[in-house]
Amino acid sequence: MYFASFRDGEGCKSYIVGCEESCAAAIIDPALDLVDRYIGDVNRQGLRVRYIIDTHTHADHFSGAQALKRAFGAPIVMHRLSPSPYVDLHVEDGHSLPLGAMRMKIFHTPGHTRDSMAIHVEDRVFTGDTLLIGGTGRSDLPSGDPDQLFDSLFGKLLMLPDETLVFPAHDYKGRESSTIGEERRSNPRLAKTERADFVALMNSLNLSAPTHLTEALRTNMSGGKTVRQLLVEAGSKVPFMALDELSRRIATRANDFVILDVREKEAFGAGHVPGATHLPRGQLELRVNDVLPDPGVEILTVCEFGKISTLAAATLRELGFGRATALDGGMKAWRDGGYPVET
Repeated sequence: MYFASFRDGEGCKSYIVGCEESCAAAIIDPALDLVDRYIGDVNRQGLRVRYIIDTHTHADHFSGAQALKRAFGAPIVMHRLSPSPYVDLHVEDGHSLPLGAMRMKIFHTPGHTRDSMAIHVEDRVFTGDTLLIGGTGRSDLPSGDPDQLFDSLFGKLLMLPDETLVFPAHDYKGRESSTIGEERRSNPRLAKTERADFVALMNSLNLSAPTHLTEALRTNMSGGKTVRQLLVEAGSKVPFMALDELSRRIATRANDFVILDVREKEAFGAGHVPGATHLPRGQLELRVNDVLPDPGVEILTVCEFGKISTLAAATLRELGFGRATALDGGMKAWRDGGYPVET
């Protein structure tokens, strides 16, 4: 078996598992931030990706499944109860997926989410967020249920042999894996072997919400884009201007150069680049023809940190203003650099 594990900066774990004989591989719980690493590893090893699998609808990070599908053309696999519209292959409890000479057996393990599943491959099980090392997934997020989590743990995963290796989708202490036997012996949540005690424990955890809860659920359930994706896509379509170059442009007072501040009125009034024209980002499409009658003019968009202005510059280019660019670093960098500010 070929096996590789990956970890992002927030404790999210993902895996590539493959058949060495056939080079067929599956990527399990890919994170959007690590897509280039998966692609690099697959190419180095000469693997052919047959499946891209999310063990559940993630609420704390962004799935890289769609990006990997575009890269490899492999189907996205999730449980039948997944709400995601971009899933190509829905599976259910007891199904198996061929991976060369190996078989990946599907266990439906609801409780953390209703669409949670685990994947048993030879000597190991990929448990998603159902069973963690020294813990379990929480059951207080949308579609979670502590009663179902109890059944998934004690009625399915803990029925596997003690020597079965456990690879979860999260670990915050740098641990790589555990075993079913080790978890049965030392996992404090699994010490609650009576249903009522386990449910009471899970209901009393009072955990804080994940940092990216709303955006992660929105994008992972709908197939929509993250804010970061929008910024990356916009940044690939526009050039940027350095602070010292803007300073030089101001000194030359060029007639074909417009500085367009896209912040709100209060921020613009508090201080802006000398000579800047004000047009809030929210009014850009509606007022751009009045404010910028010449589509051939060079336009520099400015915001506070350089993000909104990047989106604005990309929009301007789509509208036909082919010389739109954005200030690198925004007004904060301009002020911090000691450049002049007009109020």
